[in-house]
Amino acid sequence: MTLVDWMLEPLQYDFMVRALTVSLVASVVCGLMSCWLVLIGWSLMGDAVSHSVLPGVVLAYLLGAPFAAGALVFGVAAVAAIGVIRTTSRVKEDAAIGVVFTTLFAVGIVLISVIPSQTDLTHILFGNLLGVGVDDLVQVLALGAATMAVLVLKRRDLTLFAFDPAHAAAIGLRPRLLSALLLGCLAVTVVVALQAVGVILVVALVIIPGATAYLLTDRFGRMLVFAPLIAALSAIAGLYLSYYLDTSSGGMVVVAMGALFLLAYLFAPKHGLVGRRLPRGRPRLAS
Repeated sequence: MTLVDWMLEPLQYDFMVRALTVSLVASVVCGLMSCWLVLIGWSLMGDAVSHSVLPGVVLAYLLGAPFAAGALVFGVAAVAAIGVIRTTSRVKEDAAIGVVFTTLFAVGIVLISVIPSQTDLTHILFGNLLGVGVDDLVQVLALGAATMAVLVLKRRDLTLFAFDPAHAAAIGLRPRLLSALLLGCLAVTVVVALQAVGVILVVALVIIPGATAYLLTDRFGRMLVFAPLIAALSAIAGLYLSYYLDTSSGGMVVVAMGALFLLAYLFAPKHGLVGRRLPRGRPRLAS
């Protein structure tokens, strides 16, 4: 089998084409979002939102509504609940996040266990990338395009907010509004990735690409390019490996991301564990 045959064989099946499209869209959107989460230090917030959408997805199934609608409602509600607890009590943000996301995730687990269903709802937890239908594909494309548009158009304001909220406020920006915008985009991003890897592994998509890019460059502009590229490459590699090795597609996508992070952690030229210990050429003396 030639390399071309190896690449084209999975694409003979419609379900693989849909799976590849969804995984690419979800990975690129998550990769872009992960840059701000890593820079601000909101990785735990990404974990919270990704787990908090579970009861919304289950209730959406029960009501016959789109999964994306239920997930989005509970994702936004989780962000709002964390903010309310943080501002109206002496509980700190990390503790508020832990309380909200574990409680909502537990509620989702209970709902899955008690709701009679002829459909295996465990795919909500672990993803069902190869079972993506046309309606799911349309939802992912629409939500992904909307999120990408907001992040790209507001990237300068969001970047300034991430680096220095006080300076952002001094020049007339509204940090609280930008924070709410970014958290709203995070909730939508989680919904986009939900179909690909499920509730449990969504957090990997919104953290690993940004963390990997952070090791490769000191410039945030380049980071915004590297992270989506890393995510897209991982999606393609993971999906092809899952096809030929007959393994979980969502799981293999995350494994591929983890492998790229490990390579960057070890061999990144400036910040890698091995790379920064390699001898560098002597600086030239000015003549």
